[in-house]
Amino acid sequence: MNRSAAAAALPHHDVIDLAQAAAAALATLAAEATSSVRALVSENGRISNALMEREQHAAHGLAWLCTYAESVRELAAYGERLKAEGRFGEIEELLIAVGTGEYLAQTFGGIPMNQTEFIRLPELGLTPAQIAAARTPVVETLIATGNTAANRARLIALVRASQGSATVGDPGLDETMEAIRDEMRKFSAAEVEPHAHEWHLKNDYIPMEVVDGLAEMGVFGLTLPEEYGGMGLGKISMCVVSEELSRGYIGVGSLGTRSEIAAELILCGGTEEQKEHWLPKLASGEILPTAVFTEPNTGSDLASLKTRAVREGDVYKVTGNKTWITHPVRADVMTMLVRTDPDQPGYKGLSLLLGEKARGTDADPFPTEGMTGGEIEVLGYRGMKEYELAFDGFEVPAANLLGGVEGQGFKQLMQTFESARIQTAARAVGVAQSAFDIGLRYAEERVQFGKPLVEFPRVSDKLAMMAVEVNIARQLTYFSARAKDAEKRCDVEAGMAKLLGARVAWSAADNALQIHGGNGFALEYQISRVLCDARILNIFEGAAEIQAQVVARRILDGAN
Repeated sequence: MNRSAAAAALPHHDVIDLAQAAAAALATLAAEATSSVRALVSENGRISNALMEREQHAAHGLAWLCTYAESVRELAAYGERLKAEGRFGEIEELLIAVGTGEYLAQTFGGIPMNQTEFIRLPELGLTPAQIAAARTPVVETLIATGNTAANRARLIALVRASQGSATVGDPGLDETMEAIRDEMRKFSAAEVEPHAHEWHLKNDYIPMEVVDGLAEMGVFGLTLPEEYGGMGLGKISMCVVSEELSRGYIGVGSLGTRSEIAAELILCGGTEEQKEHWLPKLASGEILPTAVFTEPNTGSDLASLKTRAVREGDVYKVTGNKTWITHPVRADVMTMLVRTDPDQPGYKGLSLLLGEKARGTDADPFPTEGMTGGEIEVLGYRGMKEYELAFDGFEVPAANLLGGVEGQGFKQLMQTFESARIQTAARAVGVAQSAFDIGLRYAEERVQFGKPLVEFPRVSDKLAMMAVEVNIARQLTYFSARAKDAEKRCDVEAGMAKLLGARVAWSAADNALQIHGGNGFALEYQISRVLCDARILNIFEGAAEIQAQVVARRILDGAN
């Protein structure tokens, strides 16, 4: 096995051992920061919502620091697993060296929460002595020798020499998951990638032939138990499938996840009769779902939801407005969050209904009585189309009240948040990987001043950091999926994966467009679509600010 530039610079150390030691130092720093921030936001021994709001910068910064600590820990664990299996090569060594070196440097210099907001350790209440203690000799060594120009150049040289690989480096999965990845990659390369940009430019629906192809491969029932027509696989499989399909086109990757979330709602919250009726149809692709949660003036504030559902005999009559509803025209069933008890404040009066509707067409998008809608034109994330919907006496059979008991809607929805954020993180990894693919291809094909762009250090540096951060986001996403598969609470891990994955996708798309120069600004180039698609990832399934708030609150409340 060739030794990387990182290992060559550190002849007496192993980069995995160094990463493990650095992860321990960061874990200690994160624990101290948690104590400091908890003191900032506590009143009479309890976390105060008002103080959390006042100290948002510090609270959200804590979420980012803990995400970085988890990222370094997972890089070390990733290397350890591969080494134990004899799969640890020079590319993987460089991914860990550059990744840990850069994230450690950012930790002590300033972690970017976005392009203009940075969190610095003193803002978390950490003292100079605590910060100095965390900068151990191992941390200093990785900062000095990890993310170097030589390591970045070597990484890209190795990537160029191994073209055709599904990912940069071994992703660390077993043969079954790699076989699934290969199947999805082939489908995407043949049926999605050649057409995705045209669908985007024309704002066309993803063709039903593609939807049918996903159904035939079992994408819609991937994690459902076999007794309900699913494949009975874990969330790791959902990550692999979502990533590879989103690598081709985020809309295609999102088709499967829509059925995943609808099915999980019914599996976790439905009656046995509801499970037996709906789950096999969702798994086979016989019916397509859409989520009808958000309202024009609520956004993430679901407690303020106003859409009413009044029971009259054997039906509920739904009245109100919903917005940002994805793929409603071609959907057959809507998971509808509604207020069934107007006298109960906040979340307590909410219920989930399974609203059946006829599948619409462009000419007649909403043929079902009691509902109308208008399309919301969007920058990206096309292929399914977004709508604002209006309901006026829309009827849902009372038997379609999820779980058969009113007032359980928010609790039922909460049960799916972990999976929703894990699969959103996986989609982000796929989009980021697509940006890297497109950026590298252009950099190799485009010749300026007598040589390919990739041979200029500022270009290859961008590509190297894309590859490194895609791997970090991927490992963090897999980590959260493993926790979910082990039936552990993983809202913090899922939140971290989504938080980082969305930032990485946007950064990768932005840098890949920069590599294209003026051509990247032209609609005819694919990277313009990928940039638009990447932008939504920091907004849906919990905007970055909401996501950081959720992660911080759980950490401050004592999450492990």
